[in-house]
Amino acid sequence: MKYDDLMHQSRVQAVAQSLQEDIGSGDITAQLIPADRISQGHVITREGAVIAGSAWVDEVFLQVDPTVTLNWQTRDGEAVHPGQILFTMTGNARSLLTAERSALNWLQALSGTATVCADYAAMVAHTGVKLLDTRKTIPGLRLAQKYAVTCGGCHNHRFGLWDAFLIKENHIAACGSIANAVAEARRIAPDRPVEVETENRDELEQALEAGADIIMLDEFSLEGMREAVHLTGSAAKLEASGGISERTLVAIAETGVDYISIGALTKDIRAIDLSMRLDS
Repeated sequence: MKYDDLMHQSRVQAVAQSLQEDIGSGDITAQLIPADRISQGHVITREGAVIAGSAWVDEVFLQVDPTVTLNWQTRDGEAVHPGQILFTMTGNARSLLTAERSALNWLQALSGTATVCADYAAMVAHTGVKLLDTRKTIPGLRLAQKYAVTCGGCHNHRFGLWDAFLIKENHIAACGSIANAVAEARRIAPDRPVEVETENRDELEQALEAGADIIMLDEFSLEGMREAVHLTGSAAKLEASGGISERTLVAIAETGVDYISIGALTKDIRAIDLSMRLDS
């Protein structure tokens, strides 16, 4: 399945589930409003952020009431300031209020991911490194969060267990050696990238000899990373990983590695504070 099709299918299904858990058998409070009341409203951010998730918001309103009209004042990947209007809406008042919480949940969560990514990316903008997400995502939000990562200026690692090999310690032990593991990966799926996790120089040299496309340097020292960059040259891409924080990020990026993978891009998010108001 193509990426766009996979993303669309995931979005439709995830939004439907979020609406089901919120609306259940029906929004009883919305029934206080006359059924034919048409209203306008807007959503603002109460804090600075990088926006992500407009398509999920659109999908929420589409599933609740396709007659609702949204007019976006921002676009995904854009930095916004406190008090800024993100979008306006016009439609049945009941529908606007029923969709409110689910729509804001998606926008605040994905914008939270994008904002964190933008902060990290800015820290290493003077280097050539690419910051990668991981599979440490909120269950059910994998593709949505990985989309938000790109809105914040970072990049996607593999999407799951199906699109690339990442050969770790237990895989190596089960296969007998790094060379055996890489050779078997080439046999199984010769078109898929092969990455090998290494913990020391000896394993790095074995991965290079085996012809790995990407070599992960797991918790290498800064000096060890610099040595790995010198040893590897252009033979493979190097990815630093393991306990990387804002405190250590810049120094690691300056060693010359190609990638840095950071679980915090997706697993430690804080939702952005948003607010919806119906106009009088």
